[in-house]
Amino acid sequence: MQILTRTSSQEAATGDRFGPSANPHRPQLDPRTKYRHPVNRPVRPPVASASLPRMNIGVLTGGGDCPGLNAVIRAVVRVGEAVHGNTHVGISHGWRGLLNKNTIPLDLSTTTGILNRGGTILWSSRTNPFKDEGGGELCAANAKDLGLDAIVAIGGEDTLGVAARLSTEYDLPCVGVPKTIDNDLDGTDYTFGFFTAVDIATEALDRLHTTAESHDRVLVVEVMGRHAGWIATYSGIAGGADFILIPEVQHSIDDVCQAVTARHARGKLFSIIVVSEGFQFAEDDADGPVDEFGHRLLARGGIADRVASLIEQRTGFEARSVVLGHVQRGGPPNAFDRILATRFGSLAANLVNEGKFGRMVALRGDEVIDIPITEGVARLKTIPPERYQIARPFFGNEFIHPKLS
Repeated sequence: MQILTRTSSQEAATGDRFGPSANPHRPQLDPRTKYRHPVNRPVRPPVASASLPRMNIGVLTGGGDCPGLNAVIRAVVRVGEAVHGNTHVGISHGWRGLLNKNTIPLDLSTTTGILNRGGTILWSSRTNPFKDEGGGELCAANAKDLGLDAIVAIGGEDTLGVAARLSTEYDLPCVGVPKTIDNDLDGTDYTFGFFTAVDIATEALDRLHTTAESHDRVLVVEVMGRHAGWIATYSGIAGGADFILIPEVQHSIDDVCQAVTARHARGKLFSIIVVSEGFQFAEDDADGPVDEFGHRLLARGGIADRVASLIEQRTGFEARSVVLGHVQRGGPPNAFDRILATRFGSLAANLVNEGKFGRMVALRGDEVIDIPITEGVARLKTIPPERYQIARPFFGNEFIHPKLS
């Protein structure tokens, strides 16, 4: 068998390896990499020069974390820097970072590889600058000291409420990006992180069904939702819950016990009850410790424990509580939330470049638009009665007609 080899003269004639090409139509190879790509290929110039930044933008995340925050940060920086030529500064721990002038570098290198990461690389806190006198003035002064031309605030009603006040009362340009897994901001149809939380809760219900059925138990599953029962309703429907308790709907423990008893009478010796963390019975005391924005600290409420205990006392059926808690906030966002977060962050970067301050991005139908921040946080978005009614026929006692508050 004859092995054919190429001489150096042949390589030079044909342009292989490092020899000059005799073929004028064949591009030269890059001698630094030895890969087959043209040395003289045209390079598309950037839209804006990164060496001449137009604005210096601060970015912060406030309130509870949720899947998708890093995707927003990535989009704000990518579009702001690559498209508009802006520079960015990360403000750590929400508004607390601005009060203390705590910042971190934020550019293309520090935001690469974070699309699928949960949490926030900027950290977060529930800090209200207006809790103490002079907080607003200090935020505005520190922003000036840090050389910030504008701030992109990513958060829920409290974080965005602060951004709205700083924009209107202290002339600090702000653009808002709505964030809450509770999905209770009225200005947007959905917020990123919500559907990931629903996925997590639904998977938990699927797993709990098998263990509940194996031991003839009633399992009361507590999910997040301070004022609105979006996660409870959606995960309850998707996960086949036998009763759903949410803040918007008044129910007594008797209603729940009737549902469980009716299932037992039909031979269904287990039940799954989903309850929002913010649900209260009519006789419950609403007082208790609050955070800096005046919200009751629900971590000390233990509504699932209480419901499970009352069911066992009144029916005699073994009942246990399961609190999903912060597992709903953690981990990577699903595909829908990654895309929505990227769309939100991209539009926020464009709004900054266009000078449209005091506004926030929002999802209306399938379109991402911008609205005044004050409009977006003006009202609490609760579950529509007709949405909750979808779940009612699947309760253990279908005849119950809940009174909607």
